[in-house]
Order: sequence, then structure tokens, then C-alpha cells
Amino acid sequence: MSVKKVALACTVCGSRNYMITENNQRAERLEVRKFCKHCGKHTLHKETR
Repeated sequence: MSVKKVALACTVCGSRNYMITENNQRAERLEVRKFCKHCGKHTLHKETR
């Protein structure tokens, strides 16, 4: 069984800063406030496929 990984992309600049493992129980895409090193501040990051 392989583990699927998805990226979290910054909504401001679009850079993909974080990688997380996919959770099949979650129906909607994950949205978290994380630090973006390109923007230099905490921004909303959304799960990309």
C-alpha cells in the first residue's frame, strides 16, 4: 500500500510550500494558515491534487 502525498499551496503567491499525506476520510480540501517563506507571513494554504 503506497502513501499518497498532496501539496499545500499558498493562496497569495501560489507556491507549494508543504507536503502532507492524503486522508481518504476527508471530503473537502484542507485549508490551513501556515507560514509562507516567499510572502514572509502567515497566509491561507489550500490542498492541491
